[in-house]
Amino acid sequence: MHNKTLTELAQALQQRQCSSVELTRYFLDRIERYNAQLNSFITVTAEIALAQAHTADQRLQSGKADWLTGIPMAHKDIFCTQGIKTSCGSKMLDNFIAPYNATVVEKCQAAGLVMLGKTNMDEFAMGSSNETSYYGPVKNPWDLQAVPGGSSGGSAAAVAARLAPIATGTDTGGSIRQPAALCGLTGLKPTYSLVSRYGMIAFASSLDQGGPIGLTAQDVALLLNVLADFDPRDSTSLAHPSEDYQSHLNDSIAGIKIGLPQEYFGEGLSSDIGQVLDVAIKELEQAGATFHDIHLPNTALAVPAYYIIAPAECSSNLSRFDGVRFGYRCQDPTDIIDLYKRSRGEGFGAEVKRRIIIGTYALSAGYYDAYYLQAQKIRRLISQDFAAAFKEVDIILGPTSPTTAFNLGEKTDDPVKMYLSDIYTIPVNLAGLPALSIPVGFVKQRPVGMQLIGNYLREAQLLNIAHQYQQRTAWHRQIPPQFA
Repeated sequence: MHNKTLTELAQALQQRQCSSVELTRYFLDRIERYNAQLNSFITVTAEIALAQAHTADQRLQSGKADWLTGIPMAHKDIFCTQGIKTSCGSKMLDNFIAPYNATVVEKCQAAGLVMLGKTNMDEFAMGSSNETSYYGPVKNPWDLQAVPGGSSGGSAAAVAARLAPIATGTDTGGSIRQPAALCGLTGLKPTYSLVSRYGMIAFASSLDQGGPIGLTAQDVALLLNVLADFDPRDSTSLAHPSEDYQSHLNDSIAGIKIGLPQEYFGEGLSSDIGQVLDVAIKELEQAGATFHDIHLPNTALAVPAYYIIAPAECSSNLSRFDGVRFGYRCQDPTDIIDLYKRSRGEGFGAEVKRRIIIGTYALSAGYYDAYYLQAQKIRRLISQDFAAAFKEVDIILGPTSPTTAFNLGEKTDDPVKMYLSDIYTIPVNLAGLPALSIPVGFVKQRPVGMQLIGNYLREAQLLNIAHQYQQRTAWHRQIPPQFA
């Protein structure tokens, strides 16, 4: 059962080949068997999952079920879940029980999906390797000595090892697409504000976006149908007419113009990954797509701009964690200043502290114009680069990550080297565009991801191209041998 796609599992449930309770127990058993090797879950909600599965079976029996009713799934531990610990991978929230559900969680519950648990993540979504979590690093199912990517590494590892059929993640600078690439999965970062951020603990509010991580483009489309909707509780939520994101999966891609940014295929990209992408490009050419060289001239400025804007927003968002109202509080503070200092000093990890300090500095008097304002100007230039490119082509194609999964501990002592892992994903967040990573091969038994970038609200087109590629290849069907 663990090798089936969402469509196959949904059909099995609809045709009564199995019950949701049986399916849920099956995946809970896999979690119990394998999670210790991966550290992909922070919290496993077995009792809640079985209760939800029982309710799903009643809905299925009555004929009132949605298409995904009864399907088990996992949530990144950044989404608030009522009555369940929501830690954001941090000691600061190790004791926090959310009093309400995030909109993403609400929508999944309303659709009848079954929550298996909450997945591990980089602390407050700050990281590219899932090594900054208070609960320890997550391991890549393809090689337990390697990172799964971050910050949604727990979700990616759980789906890749088939501990869950699908999972939610969040993407601030590549944190859905990069772990999807490093774990051989399909991961979608939607257009900014297409999926509600209500109840999603904020890192950088103008960049954060929730989305799905699954085995296939069709799986991702099915969950996006559930997640994408206007939410009046999110002031940035987009009032966009409902779409069926799987309705165009089988459309021909003949004549679609795909741009290849020269800045994405030059220095910095592993030659082995370049060769794998060349093969994937030829596959899409055979399906009728045409390819055109384009330029995104301000790409090199994306990482420095991001690492001013994101820390600045994080320094503001994380000021609420002060040891007073909720979360970690130091023992026996002598006064209010001591309470603040020690609660934050003991509750936050090194990477979170680094970004808070950088962001506070960038926003301080005398430096705001020199750093933050300049970074916002660069952000506009990057958006203009994409706008100009989309006048020439329909879709932009490139690598998701400059390398395959690197080893645990390899980059932890060099933050800049770690930050450059997101060089191809960060520009998309700065522009607010949708982008998708799909598996296209392996280099030395480690997966390679290809990124497809679309214009605003072109998720259906991205999923169509990805699905057509996956109809012609089998990379998305590969499973790590020790979890087969």
